[in-house]
Parts: sequence; structure tokens; C-alpha cells
Amino acid sequence: MGSSMEGSKAEFQRRSYWRWSKEDFFPEESFKSWPAYVSALSQTHRRFRDRLVGRSDDATELGDLRRQSVNDMKRCLTWWDLTWFGFGSVIGAGIFVLTGQEAHNHAGPAIVLSYVASGISAMLSVFCYTEFAVEIPVAGGSFAYLRVELGDFAAFIAAANLILESIIGSAAVARSWTSYLTSLLNLPRNSLRIHTNLAKDFNLLDPIAVVVLFATATIAMISTKKTSYFNWIASAVHTVVIAFVIVAGFAHAEPSNLKPFLPFGAQGVFQAAAIVYFAYGGFDNIATMAEETRNPSRDIPLGLLGSMSVITAIYCLMALSLSMMQKYTDIDTEAAYSVAFKNVGMKWAQYLVALGALKGMTTVLLVGALGQARYTTHIARSHIIPPLFALVHPKTGTPIYATLLITISSACIALFSSLNVLSSLLSVSTLFIFMMMATALLVRRYYRRDVSTPRDLLKLVICLLVIIASSMGISAYWGLRPHGWIGYVILVPLWVAGTLGLQVFVPQCRTPKVWGVPLVPWLPSLSIATNLFLVGSLESKAFLRFGVCSGIMLIYYLLFGLHATYDMAHGQYQRPDLVDAERKAATGEGGEA
Repeated sequence: MGSSMEGSKAEFQRRSYWRWSKEDFFPEESFKSWPAYVSALSQTHRRFRDRLVGRSDDATELGDLRRQSVNDMKRCLTWWDLTWFGFGSVIGAGIFVLTGQEAHNHAGPAIVLSYVASGISAMLSVFCYTEFAVEIPVAGGSFAYLRVELGDFAAFIAAANLILESIIGSAAVARSWTSYLTSLLNLPRNSLRIHTNLAKDFNLLDPIAVVVLFATATIAMISTKKTSYFNWIASAVHTVVIAFVIVAGFAHAEPSNLKPFLPFGAQGVFQAAAIVYFAYGGFDNIATMAEETRNPSRDIPLGLLGSMSVITAIYCLMALSLSMMQKYTDIDTEAAYSVAFKNVGMKWAQYLVALGALKGMTTVLLVGALGQARYTTHIARSHIIPPLFALVHPKTGTPIYATLLITISSACIALFSSLNVLSSLLSVSTLFIFMMMATALLVRRYYRRDVSTPRDLLKLVICLLVIIASSMGISAYWGLRPHGWIGYVILVPLWVAGTLGLQVFVPQCRTPKVWGVPLVPWLPSLSIATNLFLVGSLESKAFLRFGVCSGIMLIYYLLFGLHATYDMAHGQYQRPDLVDAERKAATGEGGEA
């Protein structure tokens, strides 16, 4: 028996990474044949109920699911790597574009307060991500954490929206890369794109965007550590450019440009905060690298919290320098910093700004290629998408199939779609997921299946409903009556009562082993409130996109994902590697290694 098992294991290891059989895509019992699939569809209601209430656990995410990748990712990252990955994933072209746009249109000089507000909200989410990443250091990020605390279905909706937005976001950044290259070379707009007779907004093909996407993905696939080295260099160059922008901006500052400080009132500040929040996006990619971190309990808090604290300070300084260098009414919404430097006699600085933005977008794409592929890998481990995309290459230690899936999808969109089309697809997905993460953290702290009583569970549910409902009410009231006050007198005390009720009446069932969010339940509850408040400031197109995409994803889940994950959870599947190995061992082909 031992000889047979060792032979099976040897064959299992020798099988080529490159495979494309039906069993690699559909190893579950539900997809063995058409009658099996029809039978599975007939059980959709029962299976959906099973997956809705079913929960994963820490051990499953760290053990059984990771084995679906066959090979392990290499633990090669330190807090220093994660800190620079934080810079690379967050500081892109957004700060150069959004600051001028929102200062001119919505906030005025108070744009610095918009960055403070959105930075606080982002930092609250970072706290939640950090505790989960330390406790469950796997590649799945929010998908894995939500599977454990809120269940399969909630995790699927969240992760599917996040990956879709990541694909669209990467395509938009790649198109912007071409635009900034045009600016750097001082060429006419769209001169580097191919003009065709296709429909408007799809008639300018962008092969450069495709090349950039595949170039950054190739670096990410070769080695995570080498990607980190490249990111260090690119981010260091970018940091020098940002330091120049801040210092030169303050050197030409005119304090009188800060008056009036609040030309659009508080409403304009928060409206701008909801938009510039996306300049902080990308930090969740760092959580997906926990599986490749040497010492997650030390490196993740240092890398995530350290980088986001510095980034918030940098954003506020850049926003303040622009507001003091030029009056908000004169700020150019397309190239704010370039035009501002030109107006103070530093025309040559526009090329430095373009170079900095180009470097920033390159690292955003690079770290995005890493993070998005690791989300996809863990989703594939759960069989929501075919498990082929969970495979990790034995030599590189990277998920090549998952990286290619995301990169090819982004490249197809980037080649045809204009920035106007892509920008209209920005959604509530990110803020929605961050809100769910804060909710999941409260569930993790206050509920444990083998400890909590039904009475405690009921109190937890009631408190969470009060917190979420009051937060939604505050957001809606702000949107409908920005200058009113009666609604706040009712809703804010309700939020306080829900949070206080959680602290006083529901006992905590879990204490973090190493690092935890401070001031629980207040900080996670505040994260729920701030994220929902910013959601309420977004335009209606975002909600429409979120609803349509969630509907399409629900159809996919009911037809495929539900049955695959049900079979996976109940052991009704067979990995094709083991099928081959056991067959050959049984026929004498796979003896002792």
C-alpha cells in the first residue's frame, strides 16, 4: 500500500503544469455528464440553501484549499517588500488626475480635507484587512475572509465584482499609459492609437496598452521576488518625482489661493472624497500576498499600515501644494500639475510629471497583476471558477494560468474601449466590499459556531442590522437633504446605540492571536458607516453597473459556480492529477520513485 501511495505521489508531482483536459476544468460530479448536470440543476434550490448558510474555516482555507494549487507559492516577501508594493499599487496616475479635477469641480482648496476623509475611511478598511491577513495568510484576500465569516455566496458576489472592476481598472490604466506616453513625447492626442471605422468609443485601437499589460504580467509571472525588485526601482523613481512636485509646489505657493477655502461647502468636500477615494484603491492587493510573506504576523501590519499612513500624508501634501500654487478656478482638470508648473515658469516640469505618472501607472499594473491573479487563484481553489486557474507553477511559484486569465481579459477591453466607456463603469464594488469586510470582522469577533448561544447570535444580528440600516439612512439623508439636521438627530444616535449594544450586550468570542483592530466594535462600525456614506455620494450609473453585473454573476453562479462549490464542499469531485496517478499505480506503472 505504501509503495502504491509513493508511486502515486511521484506521478502526481511529475505531471506537466501545462494541461487542458475536460477534467482540469470540470472535475466535479455535477459535470461528469449531461444527465448529471440536469440532476444538479434540479437540486439548485437545496444546494443554494446549503451554500448560503455554509461557512468555511481558517484550517480549510490554509490547508485543504491551498492543496488545490498542487505547488506552494514561495514565501519570499518581507515587510520592506510589502511596503513598496503598497506604494506601487496605490500611488498611480489617480493623484495627478483626480486632485485637479475635484479641486476645480467640487471641493476647491478644501480638496485636502477630501483626501483626509477618504484616507481615514481607507485606513479603517486597512485595519480590517490587516487582522484577517495575519489570521488567515492565504492568497484569496477578501474572498477567503468573507467565505469564513459570511459564507460562500457573499464571498462570490464580493470577489466577482472586485475582479471585474480590477479587469476594467487595469484596462483603463493601460489606456492612460498610452495617453501619458503621448504627452511625454509631445505628440498629438491619439497619435499612438490605430484609427478604425468601428463604432464611436471603440474605434481607436490601443496596441501599446496591450503590450504594457502583457509586459507587466510577464514580470509578475516570472518571480514574485524579482517583481518586488522591479517595483522597488520604479517606485523609488516615482517617489523622487512626487517629492519634487511637493517641494516645488510649496516653493511657488501663494497662501491667498486658499481663499475661499470651502467654496462648495461641506457637501463638495464629501462628494470629492467619494471620488478621490479611488486614488487609495489597490491596497487590498497587498493582503493577497500574505501566502508569500515570510512572517505574516509581523510583516503584514508593518507593510500595510506603514505604507498607507505615508501615502495618506503624501496625498494631502500634494493636494495642498496644488491648491496653494494655483487658484482652484484656474486649475486645469486634465493636466493640473503640468499646467500649474507652466504658469509659474517651470514649463519643463510637465515632462517630469508625465514621467512620474507613467512610472506610477506601470507599478499599479505590476502590483495589480500580482494581486488580481492571487484573488483568482483562491477563487479557483474553491471551484467557483475552473480549478485549472488555481495551479501554481512548480518552478516560478506563481499562478501563471490565473495571471493569463486576468491579463487577456484586460487586454481585450483595453484594445478597443475608450477611457470614456471605461470610466463610466466605475462602481460601488470597492466600497461595498470594504463595508462587507468590516461587517465580517465584527462577525468574527462576536460569533463562533461552537461558543456563541442562539441568544447571542440574535443580539449580534440585531445590532449589525441597526448599524448598517442607520449608516445607510445617514448616507441617504445626506444625499437628499445635505443642509438638513433632523435626520442626523435620529440616525446618528441609532448608529451609536447599535455599536454600543454590540459592545455591552454581546460577548466577544475570539481574541486575535497576534494583531487585532483596536477599539472594537467602534472602528469596524465606523468603517461600515464611512464606506456606506461614500457610496451614497456616487452617481447613479455606478449603482446600475453594480446591479447589472451582480445579476449576470448570479446567473453564472446558479448555472455553474453553485454546483461546483457544492461538490467541492461535499467531496464530490476528483482531481485529475490523482486520477492519473492512482490509475497508473494500480496498473503497476507508478512504483517506487
